[in-house]
Amino acid sequence: MQRYVDMVVNLAKIFKQNKGPFGMLRTMYRTDDLKWGTLVGEDKYGNKYYENNYFFYGRNRWIIYNELVHMDYDASQVPAEWYGWLHYKTDLLPHNDPNRPKYKWMIDHQQNLSGTKKAYMPYSTAKPKVEAWKPL
Repeated sequence: MQRYVDMVVNLAKIFKQNKGPFGMLRTMYRTDDLKWGTLVGEDKYGNKYYENNYFFYGRNRWIIYNELVHMDYDASQVPAEWYGWLHYKTDLLPHNDPNRPKYKWMIDHQQNLSGTKKAYMPYSTAKPKVEAWKPL
């Protein structure tokens, strides 16, 4: 009986966190998973990071990507400081870590742009060794 009570309580927490049935459907559509947890932080790109130790180790920290990217999200959109927390390299949140280095020469995080119009395309400035035949 207690198991069913726990399931109902957890379902109510999921319902509350996702702001109703339509929010639950949207979350299920985007992430294929319904969880409830504590919001521990948000990065400057709008990604939200959650933790819930009710779930087993390895599944108790997760990210909800910014709604603006819709379904075009991937792991390269996670900044390095949050990557370490998500993958258990550290238990300190980025805004609570006193030893986090920040130098002037460090550039801002940028996602992987492969497969987009902004992808890097190298080109050669050297003359090719073999030239194609051009008929007269």
